[in-house]
Amino acid sequence: MLGFGVYRRWVRGDPRRLGRWGERRVRRHLRRKGWRILARNWRHEGGELDVVAADPQGVIVFVEVKSRRDEMWAQAQDAVGPEKRRHLTHLAQSFVRAYKIKDRPLRFDVVAVVLPESGPVELRHYENAFRP
Repeated sequence: MLGFGVYRRWVRGDPRRLGRWGERRVRRHLRRKGWRILARNWRHEGGELDVVAADPQGVIVFVEVKSRRDEMWAQAQDAVGPEKRRHLTHLAQSFVRAYKIKDRPLRFDVVAVVLPESGPVELRHYENAFRP
């Protein structure tokens, strides 16, 4: 069994591993808030939706997860620029069509997860981070 310090270094050592770790952390966070996870890593047309969930009010939320070791150069949520927003919007439209979702409010959130070399993990949830 790895101690958390060793595990932390192992996770931080590989961007893909860090991304998967962050997405698991976000799904757990959302479930604790009473959300229902509808899909994770949903792939379509060369893209992926990290998490699709329903909040307690029934809103379908497309959650983009940004996991970082630090934010020395930029905030994690800043990585969701105009081009990424257009791409996520297109993927969300495909998801809605694929699952025949009608008459449900939709929303786009960004969740930043920062796993520093030491200290607590930081998780910031930006609801309504952007509108299509």
